[in-house]
Amino acid sequence: MSEARTRRLPARLTPLATGFFLTLIMTFVVSGVSTVLALGVTDEVLARWPVAWAMSWLIAFPTVLVVLPIVRRLVGRFVEAH
Repeated sequence: MSEARTRRLPARLTPLATGFFLTLIMTFVVSGVSTVLALGVTDEVLARWPVAWAMSWLIAFPTVLVVLPIVRRLVGRFVEAH
């Protein structure tokens, strides 16, 4: 039986995909924590969290695309190569 081939993004899009998933997960967690801390554990959190998450992600994604290469260079100066 032949395995169905999965389509993947080209390797050149790795930084974009990394930034996308990184910011998606991080803004989900941080906006959730911030929303709960601001409002307490209430029903209102469920209404406000998605808006906070969306706004956070809109800022975080382009920021990471700019900052990640800088961070990689900085880390390269402090960490030995394999």
